[in-house]
Amino acid sequence: MARCKKPRKKFDEINVIPFIDIMLVLLVMVLTTATFVKQGVIPVELPQAKKATKEKPKKELTISIKANGDIFIDKTKMDKATLKNRLSSIPKEQVVVLRSDKNAKFQDFVTVMDILKGIGHENLYIVTKE
Repeated sequence: MARCKKPRKKFDEINVIPFIDIMLVLLVMVLTTATFVKQGVIPVELPQAKKATKEKPKKELTISIKANGDIFIDKTKMDKATLKNRLSSIPKEQVVVLRSDKNAKFQDFVTVMDILKGIGHENLYIVTKE
């Protein structure tokens, strides 16, 4: 009695599904970590300065002025009266970082500077890009 051999299936294709799964997981990891690498939270277009020095203060309070005149302390939007009260409550040695959009009105910048000068705060950095 002769045995019938089953024909063997040829292995002429590569299964790429596990490779695609790994690549999708890596893509998700890269995209989620890339969102935390952004500079600044409030998007502002910084003006340029040629003679700027790079400083990295230890503890800072960030004031952002957007092009439309909105003023933020860290991530909180404030009007000018609330801004003055908030800045009056910070200690004089607190570092204040001012990030103003290059298309913002100069008056908004001067208003923030005037508030800081009025309370006697002089530990101020103005952020520009090279």
